[in-house]
Amino acid sequence: MTSTVERPASQAQRPGLVLAGMSVCTALVVGFVAAINLAVPKLAASSLHPTSSGLLWIVDAYVVVFACLVIPAGAAGDKFGRKGTLLTGLGVFAVGAILSAVAPSVPVMLIGRAITGLGAACVLPNCVGVLIHATAPQRRAHALAVWAAATGIGGVVGNVGGGALLSIGSWRLLFVAVAMVAVCCLVWVAAWAPLSAHHARRLDPAGAVLFVATVVALLIGIIEGPEQGWDSAVVLVAFVCSLVLGLVWFLVELRMPHPMLDPRLFRNPLLSSASIGMTVIFFGSFGLFYVNASLLQYGRGFTVLQAVLGIIPLTLPLLLGTRYVPGLIRRTGLPVILAAAFLLVSAGLFGLSFTSAMPYPVYAAALFVIGLGIMLAGPCLTAEIAASLPVEQAGIAGGLQSATRELGSALGVAVVGTVLTTGFTQHLPASLAHHTPVPRTVAEALALAPAEQGAITEAFIGGADTALRAAGVLTLIAGALVVAGATRVRRNAAVG
Repeated sequence: MTSTVERPASQAQRPGLVLAGMSVCTALVVGFVAAINLAVPKLAASSLHPTSSGLLWIVDAYVVVFACLVIPAGAAGDKFGRKGTLLTGLGVFAVGAILSAVAPSVPVMLIGRAITGLGAACVLPNCVGVLIHATAPQRRAHALAVWAAATGIGGVVGNVGGGALLSIGSWRLLFVAVAMVAVCCLVWVAAWAPLSAHHARRLDPAGAVLFVATVVALLIGIIEGPEQGWDSAVVLVAFVCSLVLGLVWFLVELRMPHPMLDPRLFRNPLLSSASIGMTVIFFGSFGLFYVNASLLQYGRGFTVLQAVLGIIPLTLPLLLGTRYVPGLIRRTGLPVILAAAFLLVSAGLFGLSFTSAMPYPVYAAALFVIGLGIMLAGPCLTAEIAASLPVEQAGIAGGLQSATRELGSALGVAVVGTVLTTGFTQHLPASLAHHTPVPRTVAEALALAPAEQGAITEAFIGGADTALRAAGVLTLIAGALVVAGATRVRRNAAVG
């Protein structure tokens, strides 16, 4: 299927610089998912005047496009060249960030966020493709482990970097800085990333459009539920459309000679289990990121910079322990590591929900526990997905890893944000609970009743605690299913 070979990627003269560059690009696009969460309080009080659902869409517009197009973007990299697709993605990413920076209204902001998501979709899977082809086979496991750590640390980098920028300027500065970093990454990739083979594969625009439509319809139902009403026509139609579109997508992909994502791939139980596991881990972690920044600022009175420093305990396991995970997997097996990971993340989320009135060190301990879970899950799930597909499908493997992560992130933000909004409105003081319309953000509530600041803050904390517990329950249940699947795979392999 290979039509041209520009230069064997395995002959990269500086594999260390390639690994560093791919890690920085990955941290940038993943970190941007987290960075925007710190800006939520400022965006809520900004001249954009977003509603509660508008805030969720500002966060999720980027993630949805990112998640839905990352697989076709990986296939495009296989067809047109991974380096060229990666460079294009970085350029598009920078343009979208600049448009968001100058946005005068929520619709323009959402367009900018969607464009940035398109750029990110082109970046992430092709980072994996470039990395795999630039690394000698005996070093690939190590390189993938480092790259997996970059995806985990990226969320923390986004929090730290975004918080530092927001502490000295407006939310617009955040988008300008992100665009500048993207341009620097573009120069780095152009200089050091090797060229790789082109593969004469067809793209699947119909599959991509149907997949985007399915996910967007699902998120419309989740996000608009609290504001429109769960029994409203908008929400019910959105859920029905998501179900129908998902079924159409499935049938279309089965008939396509070169599908965006062949559903038959998931007959491989190892691939299915690892993909669901990645979705679940990022559901919990990015649901946390959406709540955490506002919880620290509203609930504990932290400044943006203090909120940034407050997340550091979660990063310590990722920074110090990731390199030991492959050895742990070899000694104890994948099911044991996954079980520990899901238990730790769930326990940490539950722990956070009970620390609102406790000293910060208790809160920090719960964050550390979540970090341990993410540290264990990331490298082993990444390696399992990569090992489930042949090396010539590296772009698809990278796209699948990225799609599961970002889809989990989008669902985490949507579900946790929705539960937070519902809980917040239920805990509001009577004077605001009976107001028409009911305020659904802290900024809206304070504008109506500034004297009720204490009660409004308590309402937000109550909603956040409920959201964290919901995330903990969902992570635990889904994680148990993933571990059961991985255990069956290992048992069958041993018997066979």
